[in-house]
Amino acid sequence: MASIVLTNVDKVYAGGVKAVNSLNLEIRDGEFMVLVGPSGCGKSTALRMVAGLEDISGGEIRIGEKVVNHLPPKDRDIAMVFQNYALYPHMTVEENLAFGLKLRKMPKSEIQKRVNEAAKMLGLEQYLKRKPAALSGGQRQRVAMGRAIVREPQAFLMDEPLSNLDAKLRVSMRASLNQMHERLGVTTVYVTHDQVEAMTLGDRVCVLRDGLLQQVDTPQNLFDKPVNLFVAGFMGSPSMNFVTAELVKDGGTAVAFAGYRLPVPDSTFHDKPGLDQYFGRKVILGIRPSDFEDSVAANGNVSNGWVRIPARAEVTEELGSEINVLFLIDAPPVEHRDTVAAADQGDDTDTSLPLVGGKSLWTARVNARSHVRPGQNIELAVDTHNLHFFDVDSGLAIGHPANIGR
Repeated sequence: MASIVLTNVDKVYAGGVKAVNSLNLEIRDGEFMVLVGPSGCGKSTALRMVAGLEDISGGEIRIGEKVVNHLPPKDRDIAMVFQNYALYPHMTVEENLAFGLKLRKMPKSEIQKRVNEAAKMLGLEQYLKRKPAALSGGQRQRVAMGRAIVREPQAFLMDEPLSNLDAKLRVSMRASLNQMHERLGVTTVYVTHDQVEAMTLGDRVCVLRDGLLQQVDTPQNLFDKPVNLFVAGFMGSPSMNFVTAELVKDGGTAVAFAGYRLPVPDSTFHDKPGLDQYFGRKVILGIRPSDFEDSVAANGNVSNGWVRIPARAEVTEELGSEINVLFLIDAPPVEHRDTVAAADQGDDTDTSLPLVGGKSLWTARVNARSHVRPGQNIELAVDTHNLHFFDVDSGLAIGHPANIGR
């Protein structure tokens, strides 16, 4: 096993297009690091540079104690798993698993031992004599992972390995990946455009946009403490609700928008240094859908720090254990470059609903006990301890430790 360190790594294509721009990233020994971002953000390019499949234009890549800038892929002691499986169709599962080891002239007994161990770990024992055409998509992907495992490399590099699978299978394969990493403890770099996949898999997640690193942190910290509007809008499903608001002190500290007035707890100013400099100024307010609840269905469990606001359900999405309530607020959508880029991830279809001029469509995620239906009025409770504030011009999160002094 080994750490992977990228120092000021650049990738410039013909015409001066920068796919990766001065990327600094340290992936710890044994860590599961996920690179996430919209299409074209540079995540796959970064992975391919670590693998040696792309030359770097500048900077340094180190795997373990070795600088690998000019080493060919075969000498980097890494194993890659691709989204298209890349299996040999004329070989059985067993032969596919063993092929790379045979090329390395490994003893037959050792090859058999490693193949059997990988097959057992991945539940492939009964399929060893089958060819890829006789396997399902999930089984083929497990064979591709098994082929990487038998190599016993310093690191696994995975480029969207689950994107060709259906939704249910992706969930079970994510669980398999987690179990595999727990058992092997091998440094893993995993690329995906799916932020739900990133949140569920990564020890830490690296968010990229236009080749630039936005934030590296644990999934929970990315969700709770996004560094800017882009990360706030990209991480989380449904995505964060945004509105241009004003921080006011008249009659108590509050944030006012679209006819609503939400009190801001004193603890928020302690947690977000510099927020008190925005009184009387415009800010961008962010509220996660999960920080709403139906005040009636909550049955009195939302008293401390929760504020009630009226809304009318335009659309409801019943998910079994919860309901997404889509409602309009009387304020125009925030059109900041960061929110536009975050919404362009392709997963969020909420904004496809026809909007009334000058109004924004928000989402509240409430308990299924709500039984709210489209066209009904609802009283929503908002957890004011979890309000997010962003600078209107820079898009940076106000009071985030990484932004203090910027």
